[in-house]
Order: sequence, then structure tokens, then C-alpha cells
Amino acid sequence: MPETVKGALFARYSRYPGSLRRLYLEEFATDVPPAAERPFDGDEGERAAGLYERVFLGYGDDSIAQVGGAHIACEWVSNVLTKVLQRGRLAAYLEQSTRYIPYDNPLPESAGGGYRFYRDDELGPEYAAAMDELFTIYSDSLVRVTEWAASRWPRGDDEPERAWESSIRAKALDLLRGLLPASTLSHVGIFASGQAYEQMLLRMMASPLPEARGFATMILEELKQVMPSFVSRVDRPDRGGEWVTYLERRRDASERWVERLGLGEREAEGDTPSVELLEVSGGEEELLASSLFEFSPHSERRIRDRVRDLPPDERADVIAELAGERANRRHRPG
Repeated sequence: MPETVKGALFARYSRYPGSLRRLYLEEFATDVPPAAERPFDGDEGERAAGLYERVFLGYGDDSIAQVGGAHIACEWVSNVLTKVLQRGRLAAYLEQSTRYIPYDNPLPESAGGGYRFYRDDELGPEYAAAMDELFTIYSDSLVRVTEWAASRWPRGDDEPERAWESSIRAKALDLLRGLLPASTLSHVGIFASGQAYEQMLLRMMASPLPEARGFATMILEELKQVMPSFVSRVDRPDRGGEWVTYLERRRDASERWVERLGLGEREAEGDTPSVELLEVSGGEEELLASSLFEFSPHSERRIRDRVRDLPPDERADVIAELAGERANRRHRPG
């Protein structure tokens, strides 16, 4: 079923007295072409597309863009762009890991060949030479570190050779991943709702990074084949265009104020710690009050007053009991 039809079904569902199946049969079934006739979900059906045109574009009800999703694979993207792609955190992401993938092999010819780093002629030949040198160091080191790890952690008598080799390889990759620069190319898989994609695309289109803007165009073209109504506002000048302009102006204003406040130049690195804890938000009282609030008929202020009277050892007991015995890291108290 096309994603737009699914979204339209749920948009109508909130104001329909019957079941979802009955709604589909009454309002959408005759409008959706058989699966065999449509290689892509881009054939949304007039009824569903019209509903999105009216509710999503006309009234601006963004919630109906949350009830349809799509999978997108972004390949050969720099580590800089991986952060841009995942900044919204409103989607599910899977990123190729430098902890498990060796980066000593060249790119396939279809991707340009050479080591796996982002290339742009505007960055100059010095950049390419520096990247080649970094990856050469990484490749040479991978052989040496693998040999060192094999001698440091020899295979046990009962340990399968293949499992041991995999563990040694993983140790070597983990030790050397810090050598890889931000230009290292990776793959990112994304599953997101239409709303999350819209936010991501607008952010990327407003980015000063050419790579981000280029991938935004490619992602938008792919999504138009699967869920066109969900991203219909993105490339409209009066909608997405104005939004992108706003984001660009906001970035320009931030850069101007950084300069006016004398914060534009990097300070010389000294002997000061590179990580500094500036503040802690909340404490034991807030934690306990928030944890108990759901189960108490009293106000949060009343609960805080009561918790404040507890001695430290009793507070620790309460926290321990509320957290409980966790059998593994996936058991979350909240």
C-alpha cells in the first residue's frame, strides 16, 4: 500500500466512527491501483493525494506527515555529513562503523577509486595529498597493529580460529579508528517519517556544505518516487524555499554575533583540560520527585518537600529500589 494512502487513512481515522478496514474499503480501496500495476508507491491514488493537498499543504497539519515512512540509503558520505543527516534524531539510523570495517581498501571504480575520503577540487591538491598520506599511514599501521594484537592476545586452545581472527581484527580496527579524518566516507541507512525527512532536507538545503546540499537533492528525488505528498512542501518557493532562507539568515546572524563578541578566533591550546564539566542540571531531589510523581496523588512540590526531609542513606535506598535489578542494559527504569 502506498505510504500516502496509509497516512491518509490515519488522518481520516481520527474523525471516522468505524474501523480502519471499513474506512479503507469505503474511501480508498477503489482509488488504489493493484500492486502489480505500480512498481513504485509514487502512484498514490487521487483520494489520498487530494487529502494531503488539502490537510498537509492547505491547513499545515504536520501530524499527518508522521504516519508514513520510507527507507533511504546514503552511500559514500563523509563523516561530516553523517552528523548533518543524524542531527534531527527523529528517525532510525544505521551508520557503517569504523570499528568493524577496514578502510585500507580503495573505493570501487564506480565511486571514483582511491582511498575512501571525500573529494572536491575546490579543496585543492594539498588536501588530497594530505588525505592520501593519512590513509597510507592507516593502511600500513593496520598490518602492524594486527600482528601486535595477535601476539598480545594469542588464540586459546578451545577458541575457534575464525572467531579469534575476527576478534584480533576488531581490536586492531578499534585502536586505529582515531587516525581516520572527518572526510572518511561511510554509508548511512535511514528510516524516517515524512515529517522527519522534511526537517532533515530543509536543514541540509540551508547548509553551507556543498555535499549536504547535493545529497539533499538526491534524497528528495528518491522520496518523490515513494511518498511525494509527504515532501511536497520542500521544493516549493513559498514553503520550503522560505524556510531555507530563514535558516540561512539565522546562520548568518549567528556568525555575525560570534565575530562581534570576539569569539571567532580559536584560542591557542594550552595545558588546560580539554573536557570541563560546566554544570549539572537537577539533583537527587528532582530525580526522586519526578520518579514518584506518577504514582502519587500529590503535587510535585509536595513530593519534593517530602523527599527533601529524607536523610542521604534513605535517598540512596529509594533510588536503588526504583532503579531495580537490571538484568541487562536494555532494562531502563523510565
